[in-house]
Amino acid sequence: MKKAFLAVACAVTLGAFGCTSVETATVSGSEIAANGEAVAVIQATALGLTAIFHMVDLVAADLDVVVNKLLVAEAKAMGASKVDLKGAGTTPRHGIFALMGGIIGVPSAQAMGVAVK
Repeated sequence: MKKAFLAVACAVTLGAFGCTSVETATVSGSEIAANGEAVAVIQATALGLTAIFHMVDLVAADLDVVVNKLLVAEAKAMGASKVDLKGAGTTPRHGIFALMGGIIGVPSAQAMGVAVK
């Protein structure tokens, strides 16, 4: 029973490890070249937690999370209608890169773009 309780406590602690960060800078539409009127520059980062060579996501951190749930959501909250995506990247998880996951892995994903009206 003690081992089961310890395993649950460790899982909850590790599950709380994942985090996200969204940084913004408001800009003038005349100062930034974009496909529309620029509102802000947005950068989003997510750190996750995986197990067993990135096969099990404990806390998700992939391009879907960072682009759709963080970047686009923040742009819409700032009054923009869309995002001019300038760059995105994530930790590779397949092929030889899966070996970097080991027992517990910490993948990251980043995206940056310009929020436009």
